[in-house]
Amino acid sequence: EMEAGAGTALYPAHRCKTIYLVRHAQGIHNVEGEKDFAAYKSHALLDAQLTPLGWSQVDTLREHVTKSGLAKKIELVIVSPLLRTMQTAVGVFGGGNYTDGASASPLMVEGAGNSGRQPISSLNCPPFLAVEACREHLGVHPCDKRSSITKYRTLFPAIDFSLASTCCC
Repeated sequence: EMEAGAGTALYPAHRCKTIYLVRHAQGIHNVEGEKDFAAYKSHALLDAQLTPLGWSQVDTLREHVTKSGLAKKIELVIVSPLLRTMQTAVGVFGGGNYTDGASASPLMVEGAGNSGRQPISSLNCPPFLAVEACREHLGVHPCDKRSSITKYRTLFPAIDFSLASTCCC
């Protein structure tokens, strides 16, 4: 029998892909739910956005991903079509600050989801694909429901929403 890590693998490394899973940063629903679990049922938390702490977490992870060299290895970012997950993914793996007149659409427009953030460029970063099946669960809590893809397309113009459902469930 072969021991794990003995140097041979079922598939050669050049034929394999590495998948990194990243959970969204802190959202407003996380804060409210920690104070009072019943808050998860509040419609004010529909499609919850990131908190200022959440954006700080995004900035910290982006810095780590960049310094470690991982940013240059990412070939595709697959993201759940929820506001907080797209904010996290774009903030971590997106290009730098977007400037008007750039040759590509921004990944995220200025202030998307009440973020107060500058627009984020789609240049020099991997493609982004929103996939409905990546959502945590389709629960009963409003924070787990999302806005329309039409709205998202205006907030995140360079994300491909072709694999996201048109319903807002």
